[in-house]
Amino acid sequence: MHLQDLKVSMPYLELEEEFHDKTDISPLKNPFLISYSPDAAEILGVEIDDEGFLTKLTNGEVHLEGSRPFAMCYAGHQFGHFVPRLGDGRAINLGKSDSGWNLQLKGAGQTLYSRQGDGRAVLRSSIREYLMSEAMCGLHIATSRALALIGSDHDVPREHWEKGAIVLRMSTSWVRFGTFEYFYAKKQYDKLEVLADYVIGESYTHLKGKKDAYFLMFEELVDRTALLLAKWQGVGFNHGVMNTDNMSMAGLTIDYGPFAFLDDYDFNYTCNHTDTQGRYAFAQQPAVAQWNLSMLMHALSPLINVERMQKALEKYAELYQEYYMTFMRKKLGLLTEDEDDEATLRWLFGIMQQEQIDYTYFFRTISRYDGDKTALLALCELQDPLSEWLERYDQRLEKEERSIAERHKQMLATNPKYVLKNYMLQYAIDKANRGDFSGVNDMLTLARAPFDEHPEMESFAGISPKSVKNLKLSCSS
Repeated sequence: MHLQDLKVSMPYLELEEEFHDKTDISPLKNPFLISYSPDAAEILGVEIDDEGFLTKLTNGEVHLEGSRPFAMCYAGHQFGHFVPRLGDGRAINLGKSDSGWNLQLKGAGQTLYSRQGDGRAVLRSSIREYLMSEAMCGLHIATSRALALIGSDHDVPREHWEKGAIVLRMSTSWVRFGTFEYFYAKKQYDKLEVLADYVIGESYTHLKGKKDAYFLMFEELVDRTALLLAKWQGVGFNHGVMNTDNMSMAGLTIDYGPFAFLDDYDFNYTCNHTDTQGRYAFAQQPAVAQWNLSMLMHALSPLINVERMQKALEKYAELYQEYYMTFMRKKLGLLTEDEDDEATLRWLFGIMQQEQIDYTYFFRTISRYDGDKTALLALCELQDPLSEWLERYDQRLEKEERSIAERHKQMLATNPKYVLKNYMLQYAIDKANRGDFSGVNDMLTLARAPFDEHPEMESFAGISPKSVKNLKLSCSS
């Protein structure tokens, strides 16, 4: 099907007016297509054979059949403090495809919820969101997606004047923890029930009609969130802004702002420079997710017995640890379980922290380990601690009943060669600011296939350059 033939429905607009606000799109001046994702187009079920139409759609100049743009209302805990009304301040929803994807423009102008903001997104932040949406999918992590990115000649004021851009985003759901918090805070408990029914119909269809559907939804969301966080930690991803309004009721990664992949392993790394207390530091993410779930639990309390939800939530830590260790064993090429595996992993991380070892590069390097320590020890200034750990690792590998070649194959399919570190994204941004968008498409190539070799881009597979390690970014990034 051609994109221009795609039809959408507006099921969210069937909810009462307080859930949303119909809004108009404000197109950018002189828009042009920078890039689009063939993978996102494929899952949407469309063929991009008219880039002009895609550009106009992303700019809001044309509409899909059935579309009536709107913004969604929600609240949220931001850095632990409750804000009673937030909403889509610079996101405008276009409707839902028959394949289940909700289309949304980010940066297409003001909405009712913009709160003195201009509703715009700038080129640098749009490049980051576009690429990271596709990169997380390439890493097999649940995420919203990005179909297209456009630039423009539209001037947008930030710390200095920048060019406006829009990302055409896709998600199976845009409902957030904060959507429930909004109606709970207003004591509109009847709307909580309406919203819960909507979420079940959208993201938990297998629960429709079941007696305990609301509780089962919460229980499954606890599980999905535990798995999501285990994968974040396993690949070294720091979200940066884990407010409850940025937490998905479908258990997805959404809202890419000041995110980062680890350069050197740093348990306490915080990528958001406004997070001065380190609330959303890399180490804190699993616990923050549990706290956010507890805020959702309170919001759902008029619908579901709190004691039952509390028991479900108490399983979160166990679920997270099980998912995390399963993932980390795969990263280390281990099929079996051993009671000392957690201690062995903590020992490794202590060495990586002390020696400031690049997280992604280490695990890609150990994916080819055959007993020769040379390549791994070269990553350390003090080599004895890692050498001693590798002796323990050798002993652990002896308990595995498969060949070295089989282990290498599985590890290379688990440990990416490429993750989009911030310096790589900045490379694409810097080129784009000069009118050269080849860097965006280079990074999209890596995002789509992060486990492949890509010899033409080998320079991005190594240790992050010292001058650009551990960057901190703002929420407008």
